[in-house]
Amino acid sequence: MTEMKLAPSKSRMGSRGRPEESRAAILDAAVREFARAARVNKALLYYYFKDKEALYNAVLDQVFGGLVAAIGEVLSRDLPPKEKILTYASTHFDYVANHPLYPRIVQAEMMSGSRGRAPHLERIAKQYFRPVFGGLAAVLRDGQGKGEFRGVDPMHFIPSMIAMIVFYFTNAPVMRMVTGRDPFSPEFLAQRRAAVLDFISAALFQQPDERSRK
Repeated sequence: MTEMKLAPSKSRMGSRGRPEESRAAILDAAVREFARAARVNKALLYYYFKDKEALYNAVLDQVFGGLVAAIGEVLSRDLPPKEKILTYASTHFDYVANHPLYPRIVQAEMMSGSRGRAPHLERIAKQYFRPVFGGLAAVLRDGQGKGEFRGVDPMHFIPSMIAMIVFYFTNAPVMRMVTGRDPFSPEFLAQRRAAVLDFISAALFQQPDERSRK
């Protein structure tokens, strides 16, 4: 799927005060983009997706389902805890880097949740986020039991680790302004990926001198 290009607007789409307009803009863009990419008209599009809600659910399932499938494959491997957690982080980073719509959709859903009941977000959390959290928590417990990981609390470490991976992409426009560089250039992405893995390693892995003191 190619990246959706939202039409410019005088209102601030995505502001905390107007999440409904942001979501509507994404839905409208999805209809236009899917029709263009599939080379079909809207009537045929709605033959397969009965309405915008069905289309939006399909977009969410494609985006989040693809990520969870990639992560789930990593978490199911028989790998040492250190290798598994770094492979997970690399996979998550690479997925977001190759799916530019992901940060935009995540932000829209998170903001809808801040305004009250969010049925889409509730479904996503139950169907996709909860299994990933459980899988990552199991890796942390395994690594801690083997003396490879520090005694971090999964409730706090996992969100921090995910933020470390995802925030770069949601903050990319600011990074461009601050650094004057293209945050999506292969060189810059490779540097950021390495920095993320280094940060996670430093925050989580037991150092030899720490083990000797136990």
